[in-house]
Amino acid sequence: MLRVEDQVKKMAAFTGVLLMTAMEAMAQEKQLRPAKRIVVSIPDRKLALMQDGKVVKIYATAVGAPKSPSPTGSFKIVEALENPTWYGKGKIVPPGKNCPIGTRWLGLSLKGYGIHGTNVPSSIGHDVSHGCIRLRNRDVEELFTMVGAGDEVELYGERTAETAQIFATALPPVAVAKLATAPVADQQ
Repeated sequence: MLRVEDQVKKMAAFTGVLLMTAMEAMAQEKQLRPAKRIVVSIPDRKLALMQDGKVVKIYATAVGAPKSPSPTGSFKIVEALENPTWYGKGKIVPPGKNCPIGTRWLGLSLKGYGIHGTNVPSSIGHDVSHGCIRLRNRDVEELFTMVGAGDEVELYGERTAETAQIFATALPPVAVAKLATAPVADQQ
């Protein structure tokens, strides 16, 4: 008959084998998952989901207001929340139709910034947020199903050859300036 101590050792060894197997499976799954990245053109107010260098989908967005611009650079998605709660200065808004960040939150590796929905769909296409990238709720819900933690997010403050090609844009600076000054109430 096995002693309790021997049984515990066997259980520990078995658990270790299970953990290693699970970790290997997760690593293989991640390697098999197609490379995805999100490209945001702040001047175009558009977001593209890219997979293996090809455009999967393009969404219209709202971006940061001049007083609270969207950050630029390369980030990662670090958090994905369904029906998030919004926390503001001295105010908390629970999930629901009045929540300023809509129905989904994709938090970026830059604390406090993310891609999210909105309770003001008319803000899409304008520079009115506190720096986050807003999408219509139906759009962020769709995007939410296609991306996950670890996916790359690139925010561009100026047009590049790549963003011009992705978004097929040729907006002159005057048109961008007119869009930037269009009045829209910020609810974020």
